Amino acid sequence: MAISDSTAERECEGTSTSVIPSIQRSQFKYTSCYCEENVYMLCKSLCSAGVATSHGSDLFVVFISNENRQIPLWHQKPSEIEGLVIWDYHVICVQKSREKDAQVLVWDLDTMLPFPVPLHQYITDAIRPSLPLYPNFRRLFRVIHGPIFLCSFASDRRHMKSSEGNWIAPPPPYNCITAEDGTVHNLESFVSMSIENINQKMEEALTDVFKLQTGVVIDENKLEDFFMQIL
Repeated sequence: MAISDSTAERECEGTSTSVIPSIQRSQFKYTSCYCEENVYMLCKSLCSAGVATSHGSDLFVVFISNENRQIPLWHQKPSEIEGLVIWDYHVICVQKSREKDAQVLVWDLDTMLPFPVPLHQYITDAIRPSLPLYPNFRRLFRVIHGPIFLCSFASDRRHMKSSEGNWIAPPPPYNCITAEDGTVHNLESFVSMSIENINQKMEEALTDVFKLQTGVVIDENKLEDFFMQIL
């Protein structure tokens, strides 16, 4: 993947100002309704292009869902009403560089916000935690360290077939993703989450995210703080 030589400085309230890579989202593989695979391929591309570390150690894959599989997000491309979409789940990539003054970035191939976008802006505009919501719409965030996700994630796309065996949405043109240990499908272990799964102790979450295959579950009100503290 070729990366543009141009970069732009963007400033967002609550974050430091730093150089953000200028990359067209059209440079990444994308298949509608397959956000988990889109992010998997995005992480691979960021690593191979040198935008992320070679093994993705500065990347984190974030699954957004809840036990009701109803999560509202704004500024999403499929929406016809103010960018609002009620997903059953969504997946984004968060990049936390160790470089001094580097912003925490969100890579979301479905957003209408800048690409990539500073985490603070994404939370403010796409998640809107200050907006009162019905309890059924409470969003949870499962954060998985990039290298762990790239080794362990698997999908044979069974969730995208109807009871008759027909595709609900056309699949990506490449082969299904298989984990390094041979697992062919474990998507549900990443998507499934409830309030009981939330890591209540921040210190433990900051350590466990680098150890656990399915990462840690963070409440939406602590998401930005989590990435500000992570090393």
